[in-house]
Amino acid sequence: MFITPAFASAAPGAEASFMSFLPMIVIFVIFWFLMIRPQQKKAKEHQAMLGALQKGDEVTTSGGLLGRIAKLNEQYVTLEIAEGVEIVIQRAAIGQRLEKGTLKSNK
Repeated sequence: MFITPAFASAAPGAEASFMSFLPMIVIFVIFWFLMIRPQQKKAKEHQAMLGALQKGDEVTTSGGLLGRIAKLNEQYVTLEIAEGVEIVIQRAAIGQRLEKGTLKSNK
C-alpha cells in the first residue's frame, strides 16, 4: 500500500540502449588512441631494440648506468661500466642503445 510499483514512461528500444552506451564507447576509443596504442608501439620498439643488441654496443640502463656490452645471453647482459669493472644486469633493464663513441665523449 505504501510502495507503489514504478513503471518506466517508455520502454528502452535499440536506439535508446545504444545511445546510453555511446559515451562509454567514445571514451574507450579516445583512451585507445591516446594511451594504449602508443604504449603498445613503444613496448614493441623496445623489444626489437633488445633483440638487436650485440657485443660492443653502448647502452644506458633504466637506472641510469652507462656502459658497453661485454657479454650477453637470452636473459642477462654483462655490462662494462668502467675499465675492468663489469656488472651483470637483466636484459630488460636496458633502457636504450647509444650511438658509438658516446661513452668516450663523456669522460
